[in-house]
Amino acid sequence: MVDVSSSAETHRSGFACFVGRPNAGKSTLTNALVGTKVAITSSKPQTTRHAIRGIVHRPDAQLIIVDTPGVHRPRTLLGERLNDLVYETWSEVDVVGFCVPADEKIGPGDRYIAAELAKVSERTPVVGIVTKTDLVSKDQVAEQLLALQEVMEFADLVPVSAVDEYQVDVLSDLLVQHLPEGPQLYPDGEITDEPETTLIAELIREAALEGVRDELPHSLAVGIEEMGPREGYDNLVDIYAVIYVERRSQKAIVIGRGGERLREVGAGARKHIQALLGSRIYLDLHVKIAKDWQRDPKQMQRLGF
Repeated sequence: MVDVSSSAETHRSGFACFVGRPNAGKSTLTNALVGTKVAITSSKPQTTRHAIRGIVHRPDAQLIIVDTPGVHRPRTLLGERLNDLVYETWSEVDVVGFCVPADEKIGPGDRYIAAELAKVSERTPVVGIVTKTDLVSKDQVAEQLLALQEVMEFADLVPVSAVDEYQVDVLSDLLVQHLPEGPQLYPDGEITDEPETTLIAELIREAALEGVRDELPHSLAVGIEEMGPREGYDNLVDIYAVIYVERRSQKAIVIGRGGERLREVGAGARKHIQALLGSRIYLDLHVKIAKDWQRDPKQMQRLGF
């Protein structure tokens, strides 16, 4: 275990990433550490598609958290590229957090990730994190910690809950202790280095994922066609976006009867986008079919993958 007491005169800066099976709580934990929403969250697995960077500002450190997609057995070209993105991130960060939810038994997927992490653990420390501790008893948390300890050798092991902020500060301390000494990498006040259009597209996709069928989330993509302040209006931004699906039946699900579902998506996304931009927005949403885009390199490139 590392000594979490640090000299006030020492400033550290660097990168951490969270890895784990889909739906292990990585994005929710990223948002909790940053203190605001930078990564979208959903009960649907494989929600995260981009390596979103969230910036944690502390007097003694600047911790940049890279929220990565969940590692899974890929079924499409998109799945392969998401896994490649995760492995590439592992080689670039200073510390890795391996997330395992407290309410699910450790399974083959977790052991596969642990075996892959063991290959990089000699040069990159790995912190074991039991997430979602608010969902189980203290005894179950203790059992999960013991089970996780058997999976691989960790630099540190910590239980957390992003929902009730249990030990989030302790995790922050542990991650920071593995960073090299160095100055700030980003100016004060910045919470992410992602372009606004990327974040806005992700917020729309998050709203579109709420309440949809299990097979639909992987087929959803969002593109921002146009965005800018409306001429002659103070504090009003026009955003024109397209939700892409792969089949006609999926388009009907997203739009809903009489367009009701799409209006709900717009209302849900608008609230978060206005908070992000700090201004009123007009959001124009359309749904289009991009047939089998997850398997088409040209379409994937056009959609930013």
